[in-house]
Amino acid sequence: MHTHRIGVAAFAVALTLLLSLPAQAQQVRITGGGASFPFPLYSAWFRHFNRETAGVRINYQSVGSGTGVRNFINRTFDFGASDAAMTDEEIAQVRGGALILPMTAGEIVLAYNLPGVDNLRLPRAVYPLIFSGEITNWSDPRIVAANPGASIPDRTIRVVRRSDSSGTTFVFTQHLSAINESFRTRVGTGTSVPWPNQPNIIGAPRNDGVTATVNQTEGSIGYIEYFFATSTGAQVAMLENAAGQFVAPSDASGQAALAGADLSGKDLRIWVTDPADPAAYPIVTFTWMLFFREHGNERISAALRDFVTWALADGQDMASDLGYIPMPKTVVERVQAEIPNIR
Repeated sequence: MHTHRIGVAAFAVALTLLLSLPAQAQQVRITGGGASFPFPLYSAWFRHFNRETAGVRINYQSVGSGTGVRNFINRTFDFGASDAAMTDEEIAQVRGGALILPMTAGEIVLAYNLPGVDNLRLPRAVYPLIFSGEITNWSDPRIVAANPGASIPDRTIRVVRRSDSSGTTFVFTQHLSAINESFRTRVGTGTSVPWPNQPNIIGAPRNDGVTATVNQTEGSIGYIEYFFATSTGAQVAMLENAAGQFVAPSDASGQAALAGADLSGKDLRIWVTDPADPAAYPIVTFTWMLFFREHGNERISAALRDFVTWALADGQDMASDLGYIPMPKTVVERVQAEIPNIR
């Protein structure tokens, strides 16, 4: 009996000491996920933040924007991530309210596999029609004319598109719909769209899946986030922008596009659908993290506030090295003002 009393007393003391520890000294496990587009950067961010922040472990799952939004709404995740932000209808379903914050930006590129063809140029009137299924051969006169001196082959274009619900698809189809009426009518805009049912159009999951399929399939072309092209050595096309210039993706061309972002809206769902700057790469997007306005666990909310504060400062310095575009100062300041609303 005496031993039992000592054990109970020791347990009570240990419990009291544990509960008296400051929040940052206790283990806080946080799970989030969604967009594959920013995964390489987010993964680097969380590894660094976890290493530098005692007692906090944030895990990010690259499951695609659609799943990220669903798991955020269902509260399976402590936070979500999406390249398509969220719709008003989706936001209305979030118990506790949703706060949608852009965290980085990147370029969606057209990776292609045509051995012997470097610096492929795709006109503004052409690349939407490749993905609407209306241009099906690389030797189409409009492609040949845009690439004088290149050995463009007479072979079928193998189009690789996303098979999962994808924010990358949303941004890409939003741009194509904005610049081409035929694409808008035949395919439209969305995280999942009715791609033409044609044998030359094949699906693959996530950015890494599309990248691998393009790299393994001669004569193919697919849309992916820039990092996945640079990290695998995939060739990327130069695209004609709104000013009629053929521009390659880069830090400079991406920043030129972001400079035209409209910050006058009521929230931070900011789109750069078709930048007008002659130096701008045409398909550039912000990508968002999704937080609860009322999570219900203050320790998790406090850790996420700390993370966002760090990511907007030190984290932006990591963006360029991984193929992303550091956010403009004006956008960073708008996001910083929202951090206290993560609760």
